[in-house]
Amino acid sequence: MQKRYLLVIHGGAGTMSKAGSTPEQRTAYRQTLRRALHAGHEVLSSGGEAMDAVVASVTVLENCPLFNAGRGAVFNTDGKNELEASITVSKPPTAYPTIPISRRGIGATLLKHVKNPSQLVRALYVHPSLAPHTFVSAPVAETLGDALGIEIVGEDYFWTEKRWREHRRGLGLPENVPPAQEKRMEAEGELGAMEELPKGTVGAVALDMNGCIASCTSTGGRTNKLPGRIGDTPIMGAGYWAEQWQEKSTYAMGLSGTGDGDYFIRQSTGATISHLVRYAGLSLKAACEKAMKDLRRDGGDGGVIALDSEGNYAMPMNCPGMYRGVIGQDGIAKVAIFADDELE
Repeated sequence: MQKRYLLVIHGGAGTMSKAGSTPEQRTAYRQTLRRALHAGHEVLSSGGEAMDAVVASVTVLENCPLFNAGRGAVFNTDGKNELEASITVSKPPTAYPTIPISRRGIGATLLKHVKNPSQLVRALYVHPSLAPHTFVSAPVAETLGDALGIEIVGEDYFWTEKRWREHRRGLGLPENVPPAQEKRMEAEGELGAMEELPKGTVGAVALDMNGCIASCTSTGGRTNKLPGRIGDTPIMGAGYWAEQWQEKSTYAMGLSGTGDGDYFIRQSTGATISHLVRYAGLSLKAACEKAMKDLRRDGGDGGVIALDSEGNYAMPMNCPGMYRGVIGQDGIAKVAIFADDELE
């Protein structure tokens, strides 16, 4: 019997619209989503770990300024970038058999100098002696990352003109560009992001040939959040989740959320979806759709991507759009942006 593998990704959910975007913007997003899918697929198709596949995909998105993660992350009210990320697995990766199944994953927050937060949380997860916790913050998280060989950058690395102008405009301030950034802005000539004042994330969930499911999520948080604000992305059970359990056979599932993180925290959305499947008997799709309806009922916008060990996946949202994609064993990357888009 052929071993199954699958990968789903998202680049954030929110208020993007066809009318408010250009064909060039839509093409740029779709191209990057496909690159992220192929990066993860390359890992899975060669028999690699789900954990490494999701980090490979998320790294592509973190490096693209169109998305609210890594370079291109939004600013807080002080005009600073504070990044967050998390990783979790349904069972320990086969390459790390000594890691106890109870470890589950780890989140990191308030990062200001880590180029790729997704790579940081992976490194912390596989070094339980250095980071035995489920949740850590900078500066300790960055110090540990530096010691583990994670690339550290200056705060200016994350600056982009689009996010800076959004930040200033959102506070009712002049959209002046700092003099130190003017030459860089002219040289890069960035294509503007489609969504105004984003509060989404990027994320990936993968099933590997060994039956392990991993989820990785990364974000810059909400535009003009208060300094020190922590969202759902690094909080286990809120913005991310993966687990497995035994009934007639072993069943595993994992997910990554995006959108209004405060509501994901209040409703423990990640764990709730899993519990709806495990204890209420809902399908993965039905559980995800119910969770998104519950968010909307209370005023929260968002979306979620999820998959299980049977090869099912879901990508519901309660807002106009969510950058998303899927790739299976055929290696064909299918992507979509708006709520009424078909994956293609």
